[in-house]
Amino acid sequence: MPLDDRYQLAFKLYPYERSADQDATGGPVRHPVVVMGGGPIGVATALDLGLQGIPVVLLDDHEGVGQGSRAICFAKRTLEIAHRYGCGQPMIDKGVLWNVGKVFHDDRQIYEFNLLPEDGHRNPAFINLQQPHFERFLVERVREAQAQGAPIDLRGKNRVDTVDVKDDHVVIDITTPDGPYQIEADWLIGCDGASSPLRKMMSLDFEGRVFEDNFLIADITMKADFPTERWFWFEPHFKSGDSALLHKQPDGVWRIDFQLGWDIDRKEELKEENIRRRLDAMLGPDVDYDLVWTSIYTFQCRRMTQFRHGRVIFAGDAAHQVSPFGARGANSGIQDVDNLGWKLGLVLNGTAPESLLDSYDVERRHGADENILNSSRSTDFITPKSKISHVFRNAVLDLAEHHAFARPLVNSGRLSVPCVYDGLPLNSPDALPDGPARTRPGAPCPDAPLGDGFLLDHLGGDFVLLGVGVGVPDQIEAEGLALRGLSVPADGDIMDRYLGAAKGAVYLIRPDQHVAGRWPSFDEPAIAAAVSRALGKD
Repeated sequence: MPLDDRYQLAFKLYPYERSADQDATGGPVRHPVVVMGGGPIGVATALDLGLQGIPVVLLDDHEGVGQGSRAICFAKRTLEIAHRYGCGQPMIDKGVLWNVGKVFHDDRQIYEFNLLPEDGHRNPAFINLQQPHFERFLVERVREAQAQGAPIDLRGKNRVDTVDVKDDHVVIDITTPDGPYQIEADWLIGCDGASSPLRKMMSLDFEGRVFEDNFLIADITMKADFPTERWFWFEPHFKSGDSALLHKQPDGVWRIDFQLGWDIDRKEELKEENIRRRLDAMLGPDVDYDLVWTSIYTFQCRRMTQFRHGRVIFAGDAAHQVSPFGARGANSGIQDVDNLGWKLGLVLNGTAPESLLDSYDVERRHGADENILNSSRSTDFITPKSKISHVFRNAVLDLAEHHAFARPLVNSGRLSVPCVYDGLPLNSPDALPDGPARTRPGAPCPDAPLGDGFLLDHLGGDFVLLGVGVGVPDQIEAEGLALRGLSVPADGDIMDRYLGAAKGAVYLIRPDQHVAGRWPSFDEPAIAAAVSRALGKD
């Protein structure tokens, strides 16, 4: 069931305009970076690079966001990244904030969980926000950045037809309403989604599993007494599917997912009377509702063998796919952008060698594997494929209702958390053995209150030397970079999250707010060596 015309027109964000490249003479125009795909990952990539002052062209075969809510759960780490881009607060203001989830079996609540039980964070564990709104806020921030001089060019109705990958650039053939034209790119970033035309043009494919199951999405508006929580049912008593999921979205919209099984008639299941039959059984006869959007989906847990292919780099669903359980799709894609943006920026400005981009491939394949593992385990628990695995699943649920030790075994979707790049090449050896595990090298920096704001307000975008209970210089030079110094007191949440049993600590923080190294005191030679390593020079 498609959205109405008013909804579609509201999200026509970058309507077609003829570009100067279409009238260029003397051969195709060369651009430093071209992004293929105008979804959230593509727009975030263009925004990240543009805010660094790097000229970037985004090509999309549409003129804005697609139909339906699609991704709705955006995790704390994604909000932190969006805040650094300058659009996190509008997302929070519009979104439905939640930390608590409940798990049911049949008609019984098994237990509830809180994804952010500690205080001292700007952002909640999750917000629910329809993907069209998430994309709209990104594009609005692009428009603000453009007005401030950021060299970002969004081109709607520019369909990429072919690419020719050379050793040092990519030739791109494009079709528009005014006819074809050609441009070149030093770097082409593929953010064109799960079906990725770019991946197919390059004869590249995925490896992994395809899950034999179908799920019905029903977005509805209703007035009902449900709290702002994630509710998941195994074998629900209302018999509308083998499992069901309920989430609240903005504007009085609720997302409901029903597990249908594999051998279904999709056309029959999408008939309005059959969708309403399932909803009526779940909600009861006294709840009035209207259908907003419906769809049936299957899913895969797969990824490309490599994310970088010479001058072409893939990100988001174009590079990897997971099941929707755990909200790992869009959230992991935004982490791809966060990882790639600073590295490509330093390569383009000559500060880092091109080989630094190989670390994007290494780190984000590591992240994809982690997400695929968790997503596959969730799917196997939710949809048992044998009689014995079904018996085991239900035994775990029965135990979890009465015994806390069994609750970690219940898997209704291990929800997205940021990846830790443990043991990967850009990390320096940990020189703070008494430091907290959560801030070891490779980990993303946890937030904490600082003054009138938060610590993460002062981290990200460049390399930062953070002194916790230890003074550090305001600036030092290392490997052609001017490292910004930040000294903070060792008290409160910062002490708990960054010191542990240590008396003081100095952290080297990457531009994506991941820890590159840490030491008990300021050690300039060790820091210089860590910067060299973090730039991919070692």
